Amino acid sequence: MSEADQAPASAPEAAASAVLDALNATDSNGTEALNATAKFVATPEGTALAYGSLVFMALLPIFFGALRSVSCSKSKELGENDYDSGFRNAADMPETITSRDAARFPIIASCTLFGLYLFFKVFSQEYINLLLSVYFFVLGVLALSHTMSPLMSRIFPASFPNKQYQLLFTQGSGESKEEIVNYEFDTKNLVCLLISSVVGVWYLLKKHWIANNLFGLAFALNGVELLHLNNVSTGCILLGGLFIYDVFWVFGTNVMVTVAKSFEAPIKLVFPQDLLEKGLGASNFAMLGLGDIVIPGIFIALLLRFDVSLKKNSRTYFYSSFLAYIFGLGLTIFVMHTFKHAQPALLYLVPACVGFPVIIALFKGELTEMFRYEESSSEEAGTKEDATESEKKDQ
Repeated sequence: MSEADQAPASAPEAAASAVLDALNATDSNGTEALNATAKFVATPEGTALAYGSLVFMALLPIFFGALRSVSCSKSKELGENDYDSGFRNAADMPETITSRDAARFPIIASCTLFGLYLFFKVFSQEYINLLLSVYFFVLGVLALSHTMSPLMSRIFPASFPNKQYQLLFTQGSGESKEEIVNYEFDTKNLVCLLISSVVGVWYLLKKHWIANNLFGLAFALNGVELLHLNNVSTGCILLGGLFIYDVFWVFGTNVMVTVAKSFEAPIKLVFPQDLLEKGLGASNFAMLGLGDIVIPGIFIALLLRFDVSLKKNSRTYFYSSFLAYIFGLGLTIFVMHTFKHAQPALLYLVPACVGFPVIIALFKGELTEMFRYEESSSEEAGTKEDATESEKKDQ
């Protein structure tokens, strides 16, 4: 989370990777403006509105992404490619993060972050951000379209002529034919894609903060929904590693801040602190990096799936971790304004999101059961599906 005295087009927040760009610095109000313009002193009302809105926007993708991850997990276990969240293609199925992936991720993120730092030092910032804008335009349109798909399915009447389409691209012929692209979609998906493209063009041309937030929310929700931790131990490894990563790159070097000043992409949520004074044309933004949403979010989603696996009609661990996230984010804001210094949000979010559920599990005597909970990977789900089909053929 951070504040900057400029528009998103000139002071966007960066991160180490496309969806899990983990952890940005948090600048307190009154720090030096990134574009060297006069400092803007936000009113208490403007500050409260900005940070309250950021907290609310951060909770939306975590809550709804976690709910959709449950349906996503059920689909994965059944080996289905079509369910009520709009999945129709294998590419849209969830990715399972193993303990090995979790251990390597902070290293990969650090290398990516430092690589971006070197790129911005060597090459022109203008050309790099032009390429990034086009890249995230494509990703943003697809992510927003996927996010809107379930909503559109409920909005359109049953009488709506929903035709099915398939985009198939193959290589070779006969028995050696290999599918390169096999994408199934329908008329409702095309409507979602059209609306998302309009938002994408708006962002590409204007870099408006509302368009930025629409893409950012879509990225965050898709990340929470599609990135699955296979167990709680893996979640602790991932969050612990990124805890160290965030603290090191924010407090130990200027790399994170330098990249954050240079990187231009919708990988943060922003809200103007001068909205009350300037309306939609406001330009003094408080910011929250998507990594501070997605990283804790995939752990919170895992705890919801664990709640479901207990079959007790209770969501104790999900709600406790959800409330812990609110507490950790509020503590980040409080410390930032108290010490007037950049703050790595995961410094507060990780202990809260992990600690609260673990304490509750200790009191309920379910700690062992929590750490024994295991989700099958995509490969294992595919093996189960093949085995089921083989059994049907034998019968």
